[in-house]
Amino acid sequence: MKVYFQSLILPLKYRFTIAHQSREEQETLIVTLKEDGIYGLGESSTNPFYGITLENMQQPLELFRPVIQGGNWSSPTELWELGKEMFQSNPFAQCALDQAAWDLFTKKRGQKLYEYLGLSPRHIPTTNFTIGIDTVERMCAKLREVDWPIYKIKLGTTQDIEIVRELRKNTNSIFRVDANCAWTVDQAISYSEELATLGVEFIEQPLEKDNLDGMSEVFTYSKLPLIADESCISEEDVQKCKGRFHGVNIKLVKAGGITPALRMIQNAKSLGMKTMVGCMTESSVGISAIAHIAPLLDYVDMDGAMLLSKDPAKGVRIFPEEVLFPEGPGIGAELII
Repeated sequence: MKVYFQSLILPLKYRFTIAHQSREEQETLIVTLKEDGIYGLGESSTNPFYGITLENMQQPLELFRPVIQGGNWSSPTELWELGKEMFQSNPFAQCALDQAAWDLFTKKRGQKLYEYLGLSPRHIPTTNFTIGIDTVERMCAKLREVDWPIYKIKLGTTQDIEIVRELRKNTNSIFRVDANCAWTVDQAISYSEELATLGVEFIEQPLEKDNLDGMSEVFTYSKLPLIADESCISEEDVQKCKGRFHGVNIKLVKAGGITPALRMIQNAKSLGMKTMVGCMTESSVGISAIAHIAPLLDYVDMDGAMLLSKDPAKGVRIFPEEVLFPEGPGIGAELII
């Protein structure tokens, strides 16, 4: 067993802005596991909001190299548990390793990941397409450029309702809005009333991630369902979201990979909450991993590679009506650089 790390720069089609950051390109780390001529790929992008850099992702991976290459693990779940303490402060790094382990594991079994999990690709919800914060005119232009049945609108400006009103003039598609922690309790409750009349399906993360008391109040009075993102990072956070959110958006990179995400999805379902998996700005490596577990979900946000001007990988192909998986076993992603 050998492990390799490769850093890449992902160029975006447009400058991407949300409430707490803005960027024109995205650094990402690719992890490759190789054994007996078979390889597995995994990915995790950097994130300044969470203090994640290429350097601090590679450091614990290098320290964990002897365990990985020692081969004293028989499944991705076992490897994840072996690394739980090592990666406790950097789940992003563990995510890339976990995805690569699942890719290799299922390739060696001759199965696609969704087949191993007993899932059907016919039951994948349509992903949303994200419109980042910009001038109203440019946001409308981006929406018109990509005809899609569901849009996620990034908000957190001084004119959030006006933005949604203008965008609504351009399409009858479903809207989802994501404030990325930018609103107050009063704003969230007030905005929910207007947004409900504008064809918005749900509101994602309206308040600061630790404002759980505030979320209880918004939960009581909101006219729209509420989905946790920044408030739901680890497995322990799912229970905290009960009674404060109607559902959880689980990011593989923040959770530590596919292994914990599967447990978080089942936990949320057992609590009667909706489930969603979201992406960061990622290549088709990370997006393909998400697609394989998407049949478990109520909602999915896996448009990250669609926002790139150049994708260094190929994998699943996403259309409004279906997701097409590559031939062959594993996750199905392949680097093309």
